[in-house]
Amino acid sequence: MKLITKIFLILIFGLISLSCVNSKALVQTNTPTNIVVGATLNYPELKTTKKQLFLKDFTYLTPANSAKQSRVHPKPTIWKWKQIDDFIAFSKKHNLQVRLHGPISPQASKWAKEDFRTPKELETNMIEFATAFAKKFNNEPTVKWMDVVNETVLPNGKWFGPKKGTDKWENPWLKMGLDENGYPLYILKAFEIATKYASNIKLVYNQNAGMQTEMWDKVKETLLYVRSKGYRVDGIGWQGHIGLSPTTKALKENTEVALKKLSNLIDWAHQNNLEFHVTELDYFIDDLSELEEGYKKQAEFYKKLVSVLKEKSKTGVVTLNLWDLGVRTKKGKKGAFQSIYDSNLKPTPAYKIIKQLSNN
Repeated sequence: MKLITKIFLILIFGLISLSCVNSKALVQTNTPTNIVVGATLNYPELKTTKKQLFLKDFTYLTPANSAKQSRVHPKPTIWKWKQIDDFIAFSKKHNLQVRLHGPISPQASKWAKEDFRTPKELETNMIEFATAFAKKFNNEPTVKWMDVVNETVLPNGKWFGPKKGTDKWENPWLKMGLDENGYPLYILKAFEIATKYASNIKLVYNQNAGMQTEMWDKVKETLLYVRSKGYRVDGIGWQGHIGLSPTTKALKENTEVALKKLSNLIDWAHQNNLEFHVTELDYFIDDLSELEEGYKKQAEFYKKLVSVLKEKSKTGVVTLNLWDLGVRTKKGKKGAFQSIYDSNLKPTPAYKIIKQLSNN
């Protein structure tokens, strides 16, 4: 009788195990696509046609510059929340998902960039901003993500730091120093604060430039180190300004190689339980007298990029955020950055590609 009972139990557990295996297989073969598509709006655009164009196609918004330290907390005694508050109200009204682009980064006030600022002054100012920011938006239902740090590493893998003067693109926070293992104190402090006070928001480590191996190896290493300290990191962000500098021109000139590196980076992110965010996508066209050819090349690049993102969205969360919706010029450059509408706000060939992705 005991033998019969044992055999019966073995058969039952075997069937249960087989059922579990089949259930897992079913889940894996029917993994849903996890992709979110959106764009940025600048504050003045809340009263323009671009707002309507955004609402027509997107439900994921990044307020372009309104959440940055330079806007919100320009001096230790000054706070300016109106712009970002208006964006939050706009997002609530239209049921949008928001990623707050207010990182500890080169997007710093001139006060912080002044050469005579001491490490202690910078630490105090950074803690004030990061703490107030996290507390203010943690319970806002529309805020799903926030950039905690941005542009921390140079393409050669070295830390991005301060420069003389206040008008150059620099990262003053590195003056706060490094810990005993050589990691910037500002990065660790920023994630410590966000982990403590932004428990309802997903935390993103954002980065610029192209697919330079040295740079991304440093970012990965730093991200894992931050986690080893007990702080939370939920996603990697990549800006994706195609053609902004020599580091991103390579994406246009050696697209297949660059996108293969991007594919591997997203794989690493998902394998480490991280979302992957393309945070600031646009495309620089050098020769504006050959716009049609430029638009064609942009569309070809976006098609290839979207193909990678769609495939990777099967293994984890992927988001795509367009930087602006129209044409953006840059001081000192003859060409212009293009999004999905031309200077007359007419759709360019890239629009159809993004529209199809958004629909899916």
